[in-house]
Amino acid sequence: MIWLPFDLHPEYPPEGIPRQRLEARYGEGFSEHVRRMIEGVGFDHRPPPRVPRSLGSLQLAELARDEGRHEAVHAGLFAAYWSHGRDIGDLDVLAEVAAGAGLDPDKAREVLEQGAFADRVRESTEAAHRVGVDAVPAWLIDRSQLILGAQPHQVFAEVLEQLGHAPLEGGEPERGEEDRLGPPGL
Repeated sequence: MIWLPFDLHPEYPPEGIPRQRLEARYGEGFSEHVRRMIEGVGFDHRPPPRVPRSLGSLQLAELARDEGRHEAVHAGLFAAYWSHGRDIGDLDVLAEVAAGAGLDPDKAREVLEQGAFADRVRESTEAAHRVGVDAVPAWLIDRSQLILGAQPHQVFAEVLEQLGHAPLEGGEPERGEEDRLGPPGL
């Protein structure tokens, strides 16, 4: 699986939006659904009161990709946001995540201040829109089957079987493995 950046809400202001606006948009039950999904992949669910503008975190992940630390940064961003309630749109938080993943935090700060990966994020987002992505999480399997939204393992198993892929040995993934199938990505 290859994680690609997708800027779901480029219209958000730099300081993000109050979580209540997000909950009002998606309706009753949204927060509980998200909590179950996040806890189901092994994270504590303690998101911050504001939903951040994610361009900085997407750029940090692209720096990490170039430095061979993408997986560590991706995990750090998820933990910072979902489990620790940190604002992953904040430059200081992003520098801490970078350092925790083995990146030079000063270099990360400089890259983010310059917007060095903004074009890459924009281009990836545009490419995703062209294949029909308008939500996260999203997966494009074999460049032919698009799965949108948080889906149970069985949905993936059925799509993979339809495409002629053999099932995983042992059936369902072990606890902790499902996060490689599930968090937002393309």
